[in-house]
Amino acid sequence: MSIAILKPGLLTTIQDAGRFGYQHLGINPSGAMDIRCMQVANALVLNKLDEAVIEFFFPAPIIQFNQSTFIALSGADFSAEINGIPIPINHPVFVPTNSVLQFSSKKTKQIGYLSVQGGFELSEWLNSNSTNLKVGAGGYEGRAFIAGDIVGLNIQSIKSISNSICSVLPWKASVEHFYANHALRLIPGNEFNLLNDESKQLFFSSSFKILPQSDRMGYRLSGPYLQLSNPVEMISSAVTRGTIQLLPTGQCIVLMADHQTTGGYPRIAHIISADFSNLAQKGTTDQLYFSETTMELSQKLLHDQEQHLQQLKNACILQLDAYHRH
Repeated sequence: MSIAILKPGLLTTIQDAGRFGYQHLGINPSGAMDIRCMQVANALVLNKLDEAVIEFFFPAPIIQFNQSTFIALSGADFSAEINGIPIPINHPVFVPTNSVLQFSSKKTKQIGYLSVQGGFELSEWLNSNSTNLKVGAGGYEGRAFIAGDIVGLNIQSIKSISNSICSVLPWKASVEHFYANHALRLIPGNEFNLLNDESKQLFFSSSFKILPQSDRMGYRLSGPYLQLSNPVEMISSAVTRGTIQLLPTGQCIVLMADHQTTGGYPRIAHIISADFSNLAQKGTTDQLYFSETTMELSQKLLHDQEQHLQQLKNACILQLDAYHRH
């Protein structure tokens, strides 16, 4: 009852919602870059929403299933195939024993997620299964997958649709509202008012692009040259996912899942949590814009997303039960 990594892909790791409560010890949260699609993939196979999943980029991994199970893919569409048969994202899929999952081309978005019903056999580190690459802990041996890795499955009792045929179940999760084509919403940071007036205006009126040097620690941005009114020496202060820091070059970096716990650069803004998924799936050809919002609205948007996910999970339970009855 396992999967085998035949080819590892660019950066394929185990991730969950993250490791919280240890930043005061210098241990960053890690976790899925796109939390919402991780949760959607889990909802589709009736897992806990924060069950550990496989996160991958393109070129994507090739994975063999040594046990029949239900899976779901969400996030990026990399033209998935099971035994050469195309399968869609955001659907539950029955996968027969010895099937091979692979991906042929990049269609949309940047980061994909694979959930397996029941989850993976893993050993938690500090209450999380997320891979912390810097520390070398969590996930699968604290590292990205390599060819030949075998990961155990917590297989639940499932009703097989077929012993030999891959089957796509007919219901689909809607994720479009997580990626609405609007400016990324933010709250001004502690040091926003250190910017000079021209830079404040440029920050909200200009477009930015993500540089190729970006990674899970942070998205480096290319945009207008921003300046402080006066040079300032800062003591390192707490930062979090979504914090936008102004670098000495006059350019910005947005901190992502593997961000450090403190930083010494001005924190000019913070992307709201409800827009993390939208940001995570942006690529180097996308143009980014920022708009200011309120704490009240950001809390409402986050609540609405969480409510949507719970409704999705409830609907999937009912759909799968009805499907088996027929």
